[in-house]
Amino acid sequence: MSVERDHMIDSLNRIFIPELRKINFSGSFPHFRRTEGDITNLLTFQFDRHGGGFVIELANYKGREYKTHWGKIIELKKLTAHDLNTRQRIYQDSEFEENSTDSWFRYDKKSLFSFGNKFDKLANKVIERIPIMERYWSEIE
Repeated sequence: MSVERDHMIDSLNRIFIPELRKINFSGSFPHFRRTEGDITNLLTFQFDRHGGGFVIELANYKGREYKTHWGKIIELKKLTAHDLNTRQRIYQDSEFEENSTDSWFRYDKKSLFSFGNKFDKLANKVIERIPIMERYWSEIE
């Protein structure tokens, strides 16, 4: 892992994850889940393989246990968004991917007007996306 990615994860853990805990999510980086009744909401951070950015993947699961297509049972407390085929991505400034990974939360972009900790600013930007996340999670049938 890169030093910058480590800084980004630290900022997300300090700034965003406490907000996620307030809305009853459990888990540890990069996979989080919230189960209420037979509905499990999932959130996973996926980092750009080339570095410098991440996207958030959301998924919903309805049921008491998850069985893969090859028959493996995954406990809900270990289920991740990556285990499911249907997922929604959350981007920095849009509700869909506009320009490949350029739409992702980027911490490798340099800006003439950037002051302060860019990792903390991006973690706060993730907090701003919580209403979009909640809207997606509430849409499960």
